[in-house]
Amino acid sequence: MSRETPAAALLPSEVPVRFLAEDGTRADEHGGYAEPPSDRLVEAYRLMVLGRRFDAQATALTKQGRLAVYPSSAGQEACQVASALALTEADWLFPTYRDSVALVARGLEPGEILTLLRGDAHCGYDPATTRVAPQCTPLATQTLHAAGLAHAMQRRGEDAVAFALIGDGATSEGDFHEALNFAAVFKAPVVFFVQNNGFAISVPFEKQSAAPALAYKGVGYGVRSEQVDGNDAVAVLSVLDDAVAHARAGRGPVLVEAHTYRIDAHTNADDATRYRDQAEVEKWRAADPVRRLETYLTGRNLLSDNDIERFRAEAETFAAGVRDTLNADVEPDPMSLFEHVYAVPTRQLAAQRALVAAELEAVEG
Repeated sequence: MSRETPAAALLPSEVPVRFLAEDGTRADEHGGYAEPPSDRLVEAYRLMVLGRRFDAQATALTKQGRLAVYPSSAGQEACQVASALALTEADWLFPTYRDSVALVARGLEPGEILTLLRGDAHCGYDPATTRVAPQCTPLATQTLHAAGLAHAMQRRGEDAVAFALIGDGATSEGDFHEALNFAAVFKAPVVFFVQNNGFAISVPFEKQSAAPALAYKGVGYGVRSEQVDGNDAVAVLSVLDDAVAHARAGRGPVLVEAHTYRIDAHTNADDATRYRDQAEVEKWRAADPVRRLETYLTGRNLLSDNDIERFRAEAETFAAGVRDTLNADVEPDPMSLFEHVYAVPTRQLAAQRALVAAELEAVEG
């Protein structure tokens, strides 16, 4: 998007960009952003339906003891799916622990995604093959990883972008600010996407930052910034498409803040009723991103009742596969303890490996 002065070019829109009102009707507060093609919006809806069902199934699996923990992203489906759709296969995605639905939309296998949350391994998929970094639990550390990798790809002349997903709480961490400064100075092709879901665990936004919006935090580092209605899938996809194109063109990093809401608790171990009112939750349910997009697409005759039923059936089949995968007991290989510890194993590690191998051989013998 063009701005009149260099300083103004960094500023986000005064109000969050949006195409759709809460009831799914046209809002036209998009500031000149282009609406994505209809087929991409239908695909976004399909993946949002799939993602919501996956999220509900994963939440249920924690109650059955099949997952150690699960941070739900219910209510944030527009952000999750648009993050995946805005990228090419060559681009890198840097997710947090709350971004499993984005990984589903990216095409990763549910069993591999949930390996971390099951407690079986630090990462269940191959980052080099999938171009998805391990889901990050420490706040904001992935922003530095994304900035560094983006700069490396830039130096190698690769046509690729790094995309870092972060929560609002991570913007208070030093790593976040260091990453923005580094990326801006070197014009690294990276997009920082903040899902401001209202709470950093139990701390509400107004007690975390005095900024009018988190998007303004990019301006001081020379990072172009934007804010968007995070429950409007049309707007989120449009803004992220533009941000990724900006970074890919060598024009530097972009910071995007999505205003959304965490419908469920922080994790299954959290009691959200201790720090927020149910009336607030119900208010945000009325702005449900899945229903909002469904209303818009059906109103434009881009989505039929048959399409809706077909996507829901697909989601149920997908959920059944997730159950089957997670209900199967894992048979861990003790020797895997020694993998991925060092690029070149130390003498001590080699000795420990030999000791465990000898003990296993004795037991099996």
